[in-house]
Amino acid sequence: MQHPEDMSYGEGCGPLAIAHRGGAGLAQENSMAAFGLASALGLRYLETDVRVTSDGQLVCFHDETLGRVTSVRGSVRSKSLPELRQLRINGTEPIPTFEEALDAFPGHFFSVDLKEQAAIGPLVKVLRREGVAERVCVAGAWDGWLGHVRREVPGITTALGWRSLTALLSCARAGLRPPKALATAPFAHVPIKLGRLPIFVDRLVAMAQDIGVQVVTWTVDEPVVMRGLLDAGVAAVITDRPDVLREVLIQRGTWQAPRTGQPLLLSTTE
Repeated sequence: MQHPEDMSYGEGCGPLAIAHRGGAGLAQENSMAAFGLASALGLRYLETDVRVTSDGQLVCFHDETLGRVTSVRGSVRSKSLPELRQLRINGTEPIPTFEEALDAFPGHFFSVDLKEQAAIGPLVKVLRREGVAERVCVAGAWDGWLGHVRREVPGITTALGWRSLTALLSCARAGLRPPKALATAPFAHVPIKLGRLPIFVDRLVAMAQDIGVQVVTWTVDEPVVMRGLLDAGVAAVITDRPDVLREVLIQRGTWQAPRTGQPLLLSTTE
């Protein structure tokens, strides 16, 4: 079996188990504690969001504003990194930078939701670091943003942008074969719910694979739903409960265990 240091994002045996916000059902979202716990469970794919600070630093943070998970109000972009260092996620965990997460988990791959246009430049700078682009898939953004990242960082993996994804879902809903021109990226990150509209997963997976796109589903926490999606042939499942997904994959005989002797990181500091 290949190991992370020998592969690029998405290579090797699947399906991929991806910890949403590091595993937000088990630890504070987008925290080093969450990333560490997912790693300890044996997951090698971590999902996070990136926002940019007032001094141009990328932090692992989902919301545009701070109020939901910290004790202060205001936007992330209104604060400098030193100011954010004083905050704690739900009173317990510090807010890490994306570079800190990359450096703390060098044998891991990251799926990164690009939350705002202002973060594109700082993200490109990080992706140009030696050995980083091979470990990252950029997702959760508009087609134009992702196209810019691909031009600036040749070889970077991305998911389909929102416009292309919407077109693919529309084709699946209507039973129409999607045009190959939609295949601008190797992955389609598909929510398991889209309002009240069904996703038609079986049909979508087949149609996407026909044009060379693999379906990744989010955010899936129930075992029965995980099994149904895996039966349908999805390439990856993004979950808040990496412990549950791990057990499902073990039961199916498709769990990819980490290399024997590879350190499992539990602490929130390095």
